[in-house]
Amino acid sequence: MALNNAPDLTKKAPRSARVRLGGYAILPRMLDKCRATIAGKNGEYDYACPLDQRFLEYVGVDPEALKKELAAGKGDGELLEWINKNAKNKRSEPEIAAWSLFAESRTPMDVGSREFFTGLHKKVGPNREDIGTWFEMLDLDDYVSYGGKA
Repeated sequence: MALNNAPDLTKKAPRSARVRLGGYAILPRMLDKCRATIAGKNGEYDYACPLDQRFLEYVGVDPEALKKELAAGKGDGELLEWINKNAKNKRSEPEIAAWSLFAESRTPMDVGSREFFTGLHKKVGPNREDIGTWFEMLDLDDYVSYGGKA
């Protein structure tokens, strides 16, 4: 199915995980990846990946139900309304803000995650000393993947 509002992630990166919708970090990036997946233009990006799962579990939304709403061609505002209405876990603005700040500051916590993070860091920006969080790594990886120089 082709969506008019689906980004082509074979040509450009999805929005940064830092971009917020309704106060939620991760959400706009996840919506870009899902729309691109529906349109067959997701490239190397995966919808409902572990990062997306953090958001989905926090709000209590089924990824397939959300995908169905996206397939109907809904815009970001409409999706936010749907999420707020259908979320199992109703969150207040301060809770959402705290969760998003925490998500943005997350670093690799276990040995396996640190090894993966370090391997990716070596690949995309070995001389970058300012990369310490997952969001920083995602932004750098997206930039380098589309021709930027670290």
